Amino acid sequence: MITVHTNSDGALIEVELSGEVTSADYSQTLVPAIEAALEEHDSVRLLAVVQPEFKGYDLGAAWADTKLGLSHWRGFDRIAVAADQRWVQTSIRLAAPILPCPVQVFELSELESARRWMRESLGAIHVTDLGGPCVQISLMGKLDPEEYKQAELDLDTLLQGKTGFRLLIDLREFDGWQGLTALAAHFRLARGHIGMLDRAAIVGDKAWQHMAQRVASHVLGARTQFFPPEEIENAKSWLAAG
Repeated sequence: MITVHTNSDGALIEVELSGEVTSADYSQTLVPAIEAALEEHDSVRLLAVVQPEFKGYDLGAAWADTKLGLSHWRGFDRIAVAADQRWVQTSIRLAAPILPCPVQVFELSELESARRWMRESLGAIHVTDLGGPCVQISLMGKLDPEEYKQAELDLDTLLQGKTGFRLLIDLREFDGWQGLTALAAHFRLARGHIGMLDRAAIVGDKAWQHMAQRVASHVLGARTQFFPPEEIENAKSWLAAG
């Protein structure tokens, strides 16, 4: 059995799973709720609360679950599962790396934490004018696609008043992307501004970030340099010089 609860703005759906879930539960309850939400929103957040008496799926429900994931692959912004059954937790954790959105598993006793995680912002992008042609973009926390939409607006507004474009990318507090859709949004933002860039500094403390700078130096056709966190002021000076 599936019971659906939708929050006031419709973008957050909480479902309870109990007993044995059938294909009818999907077709008559869950799928209509998700499709109704997606008519009003670009994406939805789904919290599944697995009750202790949950017994699993029948074969029809398992196939319905697969079809739901495939047909609404890019419709999910975030998924959380609250469950005490170890097999449920393990199944979700195994599937999480291939899903296009962030996924988190909680115990039932952590249900309120799961609800907070569903609502909170996990990351932020700050666009800062450094003067002249120089702009600083700070990536913080774990980023979702919505953050990139606002960052692109902020960046385009700032660049309208500038001659030239030099970029400082601050990765000191960056923890990664919330799924494949956020990573895709990152590359769209980069692709849309790459032709304008004439110099870039990357500030970070991880080996992959240094490697990214080396790759960028070959791809961008612009001068790039990597700086450790304690040298961020040197990065700004290098960016502005010449």
